[in-house]
Amino acid sequence: MPRIASAAKHLRKSRAAAVRNRAQRSALRTALKKASSPGASPADKKRAVQLLDRAARKGLIHRNAAGRYKGRLDASARK
Repeated sequence: MPRIASAAKHLRKSRAAAVRNRAQRSALRTALKKASSPGASPADKKRAVQLLDRAARKGLIHRNAAGRYKGRLDASARK
């Protein structure tokens, strides 16, 4: 365990961020699976795009990765 106060604070912050990131990443993956399923509604796809944009803005995933996922969702909708 850290002996220095600032290191202890950093540990608390990083653990809290890890929990938060894990929850957001899980919600994103669930939304992507729902949106890419054969019987997905337009609302499911819209929700997935919103979560992708938010994840990219927050730095959870890279912005190019978000664009790639959005492009694949759009391409699957057009087929």
